[in-house]
Amino acid sequence: MKKETNKLAGLEKRKAISGYLFISPFIIGFLVFMIKPFIHSLYMSFCQVELGAGTFQPHWLGITNYYNALRVDPEYVRLLTEELTRMVIQSLAIMVFSFFVAIILNQKFKGRALVRAVFFLPVILSSGVMLGLDTNNALMSNIASQIEETTSNISVTAALENILRTAGVGVRAFEEVFKIIDQIYDIAIASGIQIIIFLSGLQTISESMYEAADIEGCTKWESLWKITFPMISSIFLVNWIYTVIDFCMRSDNKVIDKIQTIMIGQLDYGLASAMSWLYFVVVMLFVAITSFLISKGVYYYD
Repeated sequence: MKKETNKLAGLEKRKAISGYLFISPFIIGFLVFMIKPFIHSLYMSFCQVELGAGTFQPHWLGITNYYNALRVDPEYVRLLTEELTRMVIQSLAIMVFSFFVAIILNQKFKGRALVRAVFFLPVILSSGVMLGLDTNNALMSNIASQIEETTSNISVTAALENILRTAGVGVRAFEEVFKIIDQIYDIAIASGIQIIIFLSGLQTISESMYEAADIEGCTKWESLWKITFPMISSIFLVNWIYTVIDFCMRSDNKVIDKIQTIMIGQLDYGLASAMSWLYFVVVMLFVAITSFLISKGVYYYD
């Protein structure tokens, strides 16, 4: 028994070493290239920066920049609230969409490889010179306009939305749902990595577990909640953190646009740094709280 325990401990140690070696390039890169700008940005958030010919001189102000961002600037708090709300809604939509797409792609059917390639295509398109295909692209705009013309501007979702508005049934809730439906292209584009991660987790579940559940008379719905969800619950935590962080790095983030306007347009590096740090802290707190809540439902198994 002691020998087996030592063997398991040695295996866990080797796995831990492999994990640290895997992330070591990021850690080294962060310490070499990022830690100094990181600290310097924090210091600038408490200063007024005077720009000169190729130089800048910070003058300590204390928390004045943070006060100006939260109480003086007329847009920052509103934009921050709107972006956080949009982040929560879209992140949940991406998680649900990617999970159920991964379940479909994990089934055996003809043309599965082609369908998987179609859903993984956004991962390829979102890298390198293809990055601009999903936003502000003339080709995609022309395709969208052609689709609208061929369908004579008939939208099933728009018609259903008008009916529900007229009936007055759950207007506010349905508005959010229809916003998500209208943004399904953006959600699909942002779901490529999550689908891959969910699919990799689904493929680790043994078929014998589902066979045993079928023998016991479990329905597919019961197997989903009793087997699939618990077995890949840790994947939900990974995907949630990735989705939230990825959303904060999007090009259509209005908070980032506001910070860039303050920094580049007004040359106020101190205020821009304060806004950046406020956004960073709020997002990190959100990630920490939601990760803690999700981790309570994570099922770990050997």
